[in-house]
Amino acid sequence: MTLPSEPVTLTPAQIADLNQRLATLRHDINNHLSLILAAVEIIRAKPHMAERMSATLAEQPPKITEALQKFSREFERLLGIRHDAPGPRNHAPAPPV
Repeated sequence: MTLPSEPVTLTPAQIADLNQRLATLRHDINNHLSLILAAVEIIRAKPHMAERMSATLAEQPPKITEALQKFSREFERLLGIRHDAPGPRNHAPAPPV
């Protein structure tokens, strides 16, 4: 991952756009979590619905992951973060040898 070498300055319009995208992300994740909770409540109240509700449960985590990945790509694009350079995936210092 290649990070910008200089400080990044965002315009008020970019900050407003980022804030809107964050709000959309929060809304999308909340919707998926609400579906998970609703499916669990239905299963508790009507155990015979478990098989049908399991499909709803299984669909939600990939949708949450997709929403996070979309936001991350847009955020990285806005800040000029590139993934063309190989490097460590985390930024923790290597342990001493």
